[in-house]
Amino acid sequence: MTFKAFQAYSVKRFQNRPDCEPDPGTEERPSRTGLRPMSIRDVAKRAGVSTATVSRALHHDTRVNATTAERVWRAIRELNYYPNTHARSLASGRSHITGLVVSDITNPFFPELVQSFAEAALERGYDTLLASTNYDAARTAVAIRRMLERKIDGVAIMTSEMDEALIAEFANREVPMVFLDVAAPGPRISNLRVNYAGGVGAAVDHLLELGHRRIGFLSGPVELKSARIRRDAFLHCLARGGVIEDERLVTPGNHRIDGGLEAMRRLLALDERPTAVLASNDLTAIGALHAIHRAGLRVPEDISVVGFDDIDLAAFTEPALTTVRLARTEIAEQAIECLARNMDAREERGSEVVIGTTLVVRESTAPYRA
Repeated sequence: MTFKAFQAYSVKRFQNRPDCEPDPGTEERPSRTGLRPMSIRDVAKRAGVSTATVSRALHHDTRVNATTAERVWRAIRELNYYPNTHARSLASGRSHITGLVVSDITNPFFPELVQSFAEAALERGYDTLLASTNYDAARTAVAIRRMLERKIDGVAIMTSEMDEALIAEFANREVPMVFLDVAAPGPRISNLRVNYAGGVGAAVDHLLELGHRRIGFLSGPVELKSARIRRDAFLHCLARGGVIEDERLVTPGNHRIDGGLEAMRRLLALDERPTAVLASNDLTAIGALHAIHRAGLRVPEDISVVGFDDIDLAAFTEPALTTVRLARTEIAEQAIECLARNMDAREERGSEVVIGTTLVVRESTAPYRA
């Protein structure tokens, strides 16, 4: 028996059970009064609409106007009615669940992205299944496979720990996907391309305008594509500004505070230390601030520091961190919009969206002092 045949058989069998309503998208639950279970027909009667309208309201269908939808949801609350999402999935072949994969949920960059994504998904009638990979490509692959086994309708992979072969494998599953700086657009595959060159360029130009010429770079793990993109953009911008590259001034971190602290210590141990540093992300920059302070130096009087991401904490470091803003809300909203176009069958081919960056100048940078 094929999957579709089994699916149809399961729905029909569910519908024919004597203790169930014919609508496969319902589940009877005890009413508040305890007299008898409530059904979708009871909701429709209470709201003064058809059962089809109730079903559309449950799916957040835009064909139901706001006033009618509110009446339906009021009836649902009053009757203590809960739809059976499993049965609805069997009937429609869709789970109304989106997956979201992030690198490190402990990094303050990601919680705002997660919240924005979940809210945008919910507005479109989708729940969100979350996974955090800890920058591990193997964990990324396992997380996505498990999501696909759960029959998610689409997945946003907001991490660069992704193998090309895995992208091809998952693409064959015909599940809509959106990546962050990993894959080229294709059938049901979209990509959000961050303008790292623009952001890093603005940061480097800012430091050059302040008179700095010996500028260090605290990169992320070299195996991460996003970290390599930021490093390459940094080197390109230095060359464009007429600064001779010194490979000793580029040192890797791990995108965490401890990695930034250790990377900055290496730069401070050089015979000729940098007068300014750009960090691959804000947590690395915060680690650098600690290393500079522990060395008895001052920011920005002795060394200027620039971060990348503009997490909320960046405005409250001492001194407040100059950084490049990467809008998490925009990333989340664009990710769910790309998925929605494919999940709702409006488009088959994916798209590419450019995410802009903005330099935010605060108190951690100052003119070079000879």
